[in-house]
Amino acid sequence: MTEKLRSTFIKPSPYFNLIIFLLVITMFACQSKDKSSSSTTKQAELTLPPANDDYFQEIIKSSGINFTHTIGDDHLSNLVESVGGGAAFLDYDQDGYLDLYLSNGNFTEGLSLNNEDHPPVKTSENRLFRNLGNGTFEDVTKKARVGDRGYGMGITVGDFDNDGYPDIYVSNYGVNVLYHNNGNGKFSDVTKKAGVGGNECSVGAVWLDYDNDGFLDLYVGNYIEFDPKYNYYYAPDGFPGPMAYDGQPDILYHNQGDGTFKDVTMEMGIFNKDGRAMGVGAADYDNDGFTDIFVSNDHMVNYLYHNEQGEKFVDRGIMSGVAFNQVGESTISMSVDFADYNNDGLIDLFVSDDVYCSLYKNEGGGVFSEMSYNAGIAVACGQFVGWASSFLDYDNDGDLDLFKVNGELKHLYGQEDQLFENNGEGKFIDVSIERGSYFKEELVGRGACFGDYDNDGDIDAYIVNLNGPGSLLRNNKGNQNNWISLLLIGDESNRDGVGARVTVVSGDIKQFTQKKSSSGYLSQNDPRLHFGLGNNEMVDSIEVIWPSGKAQVLENIKAGQFITIKESEIVHP
Repeated sequence: MTEKLRSTFIKPSPYFNLIIFLLVITMFACQSKDKSSSSTTKQAELTLPPANDDYFQEIIKSSGINFTHTIGDDHLSNLVESVGGGAAFLDYDQDGYLDLYLSNGNFTEGLSLNNEDHPPVKTSENRLFRNLGNGTFEDVTKKARVGDRGYGMGITVGDFDNDGYPDIYVSNYGVNVLYHNNGNGKFSDVTKKAGVGGNECSVGAVWLDYDNDGFLDLYVGNYIEFDPKYNYYYAPDGFPGPMAYDGQPDILYHNQGDGTFKDVTMEMGIFNKDGRAMGVGAADYDNDGFTDIFVSNDHMVNYLYHNEQGEKFVDRGIMSGVAFNQVGESTISMSVDFADYNNDGLIDLFVSDDVYCSLYKNEGGGVFSEMSYNAGIAVACGQFVGWASSFLDYDNDGDLDLFKVNGELKHLYGQEDQLFENNGEGKFIDVSIERGSYFKEELVGRGACFGDYDNDGDIDAYIVNLNGPGSLLRNNKGNQNNWISLLLIGDESNRDGVGARVTVVSGDIKQFTQKKSSSGYLSQNDPRLHFGLGNNEMVDSIEVIWPSGKAQVLENIKAGQFITIKESEIVHP
């Protein structure tokens, strides 16, 4: 009997393994279902607060955006850590709602403190949050495969291969990363194949089609040659400043159209061996049909590279009047944003810094006038250190206002952010305190992106705070005025329509803008072009001049819509 039982145990029924396998699968499925159900339930439990009386209402705790930026250290110990992270609004899955991608710091050998008193902090990663269309987000980082664990700085988004899905470029301290959007909710790291990794301290970057060949090129702004052994500095500063280190040259990559890029920095005349780039922006400031490049440099002159018909670049920063601030000083320049703030048909620019900031009014003929004091900005900015700054029409009245993110330079000390309202007469008024209790909070702001994330017709904001949780500001009142939003799709031009010039006329309001990629500091705004229309219920005309040179006119459009404009349609000579 004993022998028979032993034999039965050693030689089980042929169905035994199948039964065990099915049991394991069932248990796993139940566990997965439980996890999925738990995740769904948790997401369903999120309830956005009702709108209060604030223009901008902080709703981050109810949004599902569970993200805390880290410097990768237990305290701020060097200049690179102080640079901060970026944010980008993008519609990665093309469902019509803005998703959110965020860069993060990380413990890094040779950068972060690493001794018994300062052990490594927990490993972190960049994060992607999918917009669920109900005002909340879900974390899809792992599923989308975009959780880079380098020391993240800036983000720029562009469809570099014109396949209809936005790709993501991340600037790092170290090797940068290019994520190709596969169109199925997942991304692939194509950095090595594309040849755009570098190995510098990259901060800002921007997509542009500098030669109008229909493919987006890439400009990467590099910062300093960081030396962790250098420790000569003024003690209250906490650590050495940017001039203690050699600068690094920026890089211009030309898109070859086959998924690869070529470094054309030298041959395009854009090489500067000792730059210290922070913010980088691109726009056609003289309306000659070719996109120019502006670089905000830290503690040195800024660059304005004029595009010579796609054949080369010439630095006209000094001769144009944008290399220095209003008193002829080179400042700690951070952010740059291009826009026509006075509706005269010429692209102006704003540069944030550690003092009075610079508002450069485009006078035409390639010359700018610095207007920050005359416009009422300088005095209000003087007590803050400005980082991300963007033009936006927060109240949809038909002229562009200015949102400025602030935070201390070398310490984790908070400062209040600022909102400047355009009075339509060339002046800006600081209305921060009147527009929400958020503007009383002291945070260590860095990057920020702006866009209509809930598709209700007004501009919202996400702000990255150094070594802390971010802020999501919902605009509660902007849509009390009318608006229209345009999504450009290029055909002969690059598919994003980057570089397109757009004029919108509605009643007595005439507005001009250009399609850009990166905006402000380390970040990227809503890819759609948003126009406030005041009380006007109709748009008389929309004119689009594409990078290809084609012109397009739409007429008599009802306000309050998201409009898609394709280059291949309704073309007029």
